[in-house]
Amino acid sequence: MGLRPEPGRPAMSAEISIELDGYTEVLPAGLSIAQLVERFGAQQNDLLVDLNGRFVHPDHYASTKLSDGDRVELILAAFGG
Repeated sequence: MGLRPEPGRPAMSAEISIELDGYTEVLPAGLSIAQLVERFGAQQNDLLVDLNGRFVHPDHYASTKLSDGDRVELILAAFGG
């Protein structure tokens, strides 16, 4: 017997759609920022992450889960002169 949503409740999706650096990406539901960064091969210590217009502290990358419709910008921190 399969799991079914209660009447009037939508079924949960196993995927989410986010906007990543201006492009639509379809990803597994429950993905964290840390997993997103790893998936795209970026180094976390050189990266700033903007989630829906707010910067996420690197200490929170693993605990911050992405949701359907999120807007994410991965910004490479290049300081110096």
